[in-house]
Amino acid sequence: MHAERPVSWQLDAIDRLVATDPELLVPTARLPLRLDDPAARERGAQWWADVVAAGAEGAVVKPAGSCERGRRGLVQPGLKVRGQDYLRLVYGPHYTEPANLTRLRERAVGRKRALALREYALGLEALHRFVEGEPLWRVHQAMAAVLALESQPVDPRL
Repeated sequence: MHAERPVSWQLDAIDRLVATDPELLVPTARLPLRLDDPAARERGAQWWADVVAAGAEGAVVKPAGSCERGRRGLVQPGLKVRGQDYLRLVYGPHYTEPANLTRLRERAVGRKRALALREYALGLEALHRFVEGEPLWRVHQAMAAVLALESQPVDPRL
């Protein structure tokens, strides 16, 4: 299934779609990096700062492979890294004060991360069922489970 192909393959496919109508579709900005290289991490931080300075909310950091698995199972497929302007809108104008930053750092995000992983896995299951030609009720079953997960109360600011 295409969902299991590397992110670079997926972005190349998107680039081919964008090329068919660049007035309608916008390319996805990205910067592939090796996180074990300090110079690459510095380039990534500067790229992110430039993207945010240009008005973006932030960026999404993803592993190079899709459907990566770690020692505890499926790895979170992406992590949003927001810029200060966006965070100021969400957490208020004084969120950078030391007491507020301490409070924000102490938030428990495990539940939110676990929920995101379950939603991702169910979305992949729905895609798999669709591609395999299963009856639509089976596809809808997985999607209904995603919607049910989204109804669980979680701090939307996380």
